[in-house]
Amino acid sequence: MAELHSQGGQVHSAVCRILDANLDRAREGLRIIEEWCRFGLNSTQLSEECKQLRQELASWHSQDLRAARDTIGDPGTELTHPQEQQRANVASLLQANFCRVEEALRVLEEYGKLYHPKMGSAFKQMRYRVYTLESQLLGYQRHQVLVQSRLYLVTSPSEALFTIVEAALEGGLTLVQYRDKTADDRDRLLQAQKLSQLCHQYGAIFIVNDRVDIALAANADGVHLGQQDLPINVVRQLLGPQRLIGRSTTNPDEMQQAIQEGADYIGVGPVYETPTKVGKAAAGLEYVRYAAQHSPIPWFAIGGIDINNVSDVISSGAERIAVVRSLMQADQPTLVTQYFLSQLSRVQPLKTSKAGSNHSHV
Repeated sequence: MAELHSQGGQVHSAVCRILDANLDRAREGLRIIEEWCRFGLNSTQLSEECKQLRQELASWHSQDLRAARDTIGDPGTELTHPQEQQRANVASLLQANFCRVEEALRVLEEYGKLYHPKMGSAFKQMRYRVYTLESQLLGYQRHQVLVQSRLYLVTSPSEALFTIVEAALEGGLTLVQYRDKTADDRDRLLQAQKLSQLCHQYGAIFIVNDRVDIALAANADGVHLGQQDLPINVVRQLLGPQRLIGRSTTNPDEMQQAIQEGADYIGVGPVYETPTKVGKAAAGLEYVRYAAQHSPIPWFAIGGIDINNVSDVISSGAERIAVVRSLMQADQPTLVTQYFLSQLSRVQPLKTSKAGSNHSHV
């Protein structure tokens, strides 16, 4: 390692302490992320990338830097923040540690320029690799939640929108779509942002109906498209590879087209006639049976499903359902959510082998 030429010993010592502290910080954050990739996601690829990054950091952590450490004299050891005392869920834990790693790498990049001629560029490239890792891991997390989700709430306009959604989340709901065809864009954005935050607090996926712009502005996990909406490949370019794209389908041809275009999941229906889809004939249970036999990606039976007919839908092969009125108009959304989930959980384990095969999320 090159010395800090033309700089005093005090400055050299301070720079070494900064580099030492941030190397530790980045390595610790990466180890926390790596443990989840290894034990939470069972992802060899993501775990290996974390390990390689840690090893590269270790190669820069010279004895010269370690010798400058002064833990007792460091005024920052007593500093803390209330948000560091608790984590709402795994997603917030991972997000906090990605921020920690990325901030540390930026510090290493800048102060490293004073210490070694190659240090700045090395940590700049490493920072971009961590950004990519973060995107891949979040995409993988989304697909894991999608694949394991049995119940999907599609919202309708309601004065009690947030109360209803949170009650369903408390009942175990893990997938919410915001759908409002009547509100103006300003209200849509505000509602989408609030719902996005609410869903993420519960570790649930949040999807926006139709509107790619609002989905991005609200930090949604993806969008759901109708047959008349933008092509999936165009939406993929706008959203990036890690967010989810769903497509409504009403027959086998639409299903096959959505799968070929790279949809992450599809809606199958309407199973029964529903006021949500005015003038659209029911696809019936026959289409549900077709989907059960032919869809290699997650699919949700939708359209007029309620507590009285859900057993018929399940008997026809549905492992997942989507509902609107059954939850949005329920007196006790938490209990109705729990009822649907209890009925769906009696089905054989969810098929996951081909889910997300359209994109290299891992």
